[in-house]
Amino acid sequence: MRVIGIVAEFNPFHQGHENLISRAREVVNDPRAIVMPVISESFVQRGLPAVIPADVRTKQALRCGADVVLGLPFTYSCAPSARFALGGIATLLGTGVITDIAFGYDAGTPELLKSIADQTDENSPEFKEALKNALSEGSSYPAARAAAVKATIKEAGDEIDEILKSPNSILALEYLSALKKIDKLHRVNVIMIPRDQSLSSATSIREKINGCAPSYSQAALFKALKDSMPDKALASMLGCYSEGGFAFPDHTAYIRRALLHIAASQRTIGDSAYMGDDLDGYLKNLVSDLRPGDLPKDDYQLKAFSKKADTKRFTMTRIYRAIASFEAGQGNDLVKLNHPPYIRVLGFNREGRYCLKIIGKCSRLPVISNPSDALELCSENSDLKKVFDLEMRASAIANELYGRDISFAWTAKPVML
Repeated sequence: MRVIGIVAEFNPFHQGHENLISRAREVVNDPRAIVMPVISESFVQRGLPAVIPADVRTKQALRCGADVVLGLPFTYSCAPSARFALGGIATLLGTGVITDIAFGYDAGTPELLKSIADQTDENSPEFKEALKNALSEGSSYPAARAAAVKATIKEAGDEIDEILKSPNSILALEYLSALKKIDKLHRVNVIMIPRDQSLSSATSIREKINGCAPSYSQAALFKALKDSMPDKALASMLGCYSEGGFAFPDHTAYIRRALLHIAASQRTIGDSAYMGDDLDGYLKNLVSDLRPGDLPKDDYQLKAFSKKADTKRFTMTRIYRAIASFEAGQGNDLVKLNHPPYIRVLGFNREGRYCLKIIGKCSRLPVISNPSDALELCSENSDLKKVFDLEMRASAIANELYGRDISFAWTAKPVML
């Protein structure tokens, strides 16, 4: 049985995701291959709550070709690309059943991407020295890493620049690096699929959704998204929305409230993850300098906040992750935990149910289907308790934005199709 793992956000599920699933099955020449994505649960990599809830994204995926959907906990999903990739790959390989890993790329070639990953891992003295020098000059980590890659890989020229500007290719490098660390015997086959540039990106789709604010009428959403998302994925989203299953999150309201919490906090916010390098002091000063009108309520795409907060030293994704960590209560200790301590099942279909039975026998990690399953495990495993409790706190924040009860995550069951 071929089992293809995919690390994703599906924020939201779009045609490119559907294409990746179908192309991966074509590559392994098995139309019945099990496809198992692991997706961000409450918060995504850029540091904000997902545009639609995890259960709706799970249903989208299952209706568009996936068989089992797993959840990536907050501490790995709301994180820099290297940690995001490592958490996702470790989760998939922890099931004990993955035969293939599939992911897309925007620029470069599979051969060049593999070469870059080989030459710029943490064991390369030249790369480590170049990275250290770039960071010492005051560059943000992403900029420093890009400079270190270019300093280390000299033969590829302009193609390197294109790769380092392409989000999917950057993630591809991180997936390859994560596989080197975990799959040391090279048992897993790697499938790299070039992204179809004619298809809408998740970023453009989120912009279209935000363009329908504040009413988010079904007619406006359908008109804006009908050519950007698979029919089944769009129907799943609009169906749940029309039934009152969720509301689209007001990220501006979330940021305004979080900044108030930072201003009112009596504890040292520097203890929160990603607040290092004096980001805590920068945010405290930023809040004290805010004036009426600086953060308008109708700034649905957070352009005003980005203009106010973005600096060369701190990228907006870094700022959002730090704010999210503060709000959810993630300390620096958790980001030192490299491998997820459990596998969370978000949904499955009939074929996926059979695969889950095999995972139950082969998995190196405990499998959690219902949140109540975690309670006994938490008493036996302190790392599992920390990661799971953090996810529940982050889910409470997100569910409030979705118009749901903050305890919704504790009663949620896997989606079954």
